[in-house]
Amino acid sequence: MERLNQIIAAHAGREGPLLPILHDVQAEYGHVSEEAVRAIAHALNLSRTEVHGVVSFYHDFHAEPDSRAVLKLCQAEACQARGVEALAAGLADHPRVKVEAVYCLGLCTVGPNAMVGTTLHARLDAAKLGALVEALA
Repeated sequence: MERLNQIIAAHAGREGPLLPILHDVQAEYGHVSEEAVRAIAHALNLSRTEVHGVVSFYHDFHAEPDSRAVLKLCQAEACQARGVEALAAGLADHPRVKVEAVYCLGLCTVGPNAMVGTTLHARLDAAKLGALVEALA
């Protein structure tokens, strides 16, 4: 709870602090718990429903922890034209990797693309994606 209060305090006085706070909480804990929602709502003078609505609306926020590594796979048109759908189908039921669809990582000329954490991976094919997934597991 002390770390949560530090995160909230770091954004005190900032205009529109909710999203930056939620991003920091997600980064720190891997999810935004109900306890965090209550504390954030109280600190920002918002209802729990308002904070929960933001958490549930954005795909980057998770209410429950997930031990799997997250691989964000671009599903935009340029990556689709280069076969990302076939790559995604091969990962659909992978037990150790959570695949999240994103729409444009800004590398349209070198797709298909993925992002793990803050690292971008371009020019993916089945072999490169397989090696990336194995490195995550």
